[in-house]
Amino acid sequence: MKSNLPQIRNMSIREQSLDSLREAILSGELKPGQALTEMDLARQLGVSRAPIREALRILNSEGLVETIPYRGTTVTRLSRVDIEEIYSMRMLLESYALERVMAAGEPALYQQLRGMVGEMISAGDRGDLGAVNALDRDFHDALIAMGRHQLLATMWQTVAMKVRQIMALVNRRNSDLTQIAHNHLPLLEAMEAGDLARAQEILQGHIATAGDLIAEDWVAP
Repeated sequence: MKSNLPQIRNMSIREQSLDSLREAILSGELKPGQALTEMDLARQLGVSRAPIREALRILNSEGLVETIPYRGTTVTRLSRVDIEEIYSMRMLLESYALERVMAAGEPALYQQLRGMVGEMISAGDRGDLGAVNALDRDFHDALIAMGRHQLLATMWQTVAMKVRQIMALVNRRNSDLTQIAHNHLPLLEAMEAGDLARAQEILQGHIATAGDLIAEDWVAP
């Protein structure tokens, strides 16, 4: 297994090990179906096997890894049904948030989203995949938050980790990082023009395309 996991150097080794492994999975560094061994992970992170064992136990409870007795631990695979369910729910939640944001009609919200896209373009220009992924996630999280609906935000949290993982995997296979940012511009333009139907169409197409792309490479057999 080859990856670029950061070395653990500070205090709270157990929590840092957990955070590092969770981030590696959610960023697509560790891919669905990839085998994980305590010894290898401990070596890469520069820690003992004990915090790795505890981290894998917690990640298993979160559904990010799966451990099968006598067969080992792997990053949880994504089935076509998993992707369809996650992305159909994402479409419902983000579409409703979009409707509420546009109904509010506050230019400051659009300016905030434009700022994120501008930062995303800059990150793409310098080839910073990590920053592109983070800003892409922030954009969609912000859209939900701007909907100002507590139950909506709570429901989003139930799918947010898997959405983040799938988004990162999609972005990893896109050789043009700047294009990832530019893909958000038509949505913003429709929002600013007050064209809800067009904005919904663009958002839903954006989400559906991402789901189709990830299904091509990471569907479990």
